[in-house]
Amino acid sequence: MTLEIKGIKKKFDHHYAVDGISLRVEKGEMFGMLGANGAGKTTSFRMILGLLDPTEGTVTWDGERITYKRTHLVGYLPEERGLFPKLTVKEQLLYLMRLKGMTKPEIMKEMRHWLERFQVPEYENKKVEELSKGNQQKIQFMAAVLHKPELLILDEPFSGLDPVNSDMLKKAVLDLQREGTTIVFSSHQMSNVEELCEDLIMLKRGKPVLHGNLREIKRSYGIKSVSIRADYELDFIESVNGVYSMEKSKHGVVVKVENENVAEDIFRKITEKGFVRKFEMEEPSLHDIFIDKVGGDADE
Repeated sequence: MTLEIKGIKKKFDHHYAVDGISLRVEKGEMFGMLGANGAGKTTSFRMILGLLDPTEGTVTWDGERITYKRTHLVGYLPEERGLFPKLTVKEQLLYLMRLKGMTKPEIMKEMRHWLERFQVPEYENKKVEELSKGNQQKIQFMAAVLHKPELLILDEPFSGLDPVNSDMLKKAVLDLQREGTTIVFSSHQMSNVEELCEDLIMLKRGKPVLHGNLREIKRSYGIKSVSIRADYELDFIESVNGVYSMEKSKHGVVVKVENENVAEDIFRKITEKGFVRKFEMEEPSLHDIFIDKVGGDADE
């Protein structure tokens, strides 16, 4: 089963919120959609789910559009949470999962499994408004996965979670992937994307600026980081051709260079001056790539 998006665009008045996205996500893959606020991620998710019709292009899951008749195959965690504050957790999940076609015994079994897993079994009969933001997010996640969807859309699933709850949710997402669920998610936390994703697309003002396999993107990306430690001043490195920037730290310097050839040139120059304690070249982090590609849009 494949999620296939072909040239989707969404126009509001005279503005394209999404402008020409095409991608394929195969069964069991974990795919990341990145971008600053207003880049078009949520609008793209709504078109995938059939909540919005594309102005142009098509979206299919297993060769067909996602319509109301197929919503039992899909789970969705929206960025803007949508729980009913006055209902208890049990009332909430019984209502939502009956809409997905589950029976009450099935719902109760799955609900108690997930409450135990998230270490909150005592919340079954608590009202949602009595829970902390983090625990409300756990319940919202449960509402997205209790019916065992084939396709799971997660819009900023880790937003606002402390490290303990973030790790708990991350493990749950990985387990679902191992069980064959296809997952598409957005996140502003680049470390989570690096840890979870195999492939990604990066959007800037609705347009894709980067798309492909994360490992290959990092390997082929031009700018590299070099960590250097030596027993003498390294200020001269800033004047070497191909050096973008240099930052000093307690233990040396970190230099951004154009490519491996520049790194080799720096290595020759510093070894001529004396003993080098550390010289390590690293691929750029996804954070570095995001800043370079999205730039000033990051705070919009």
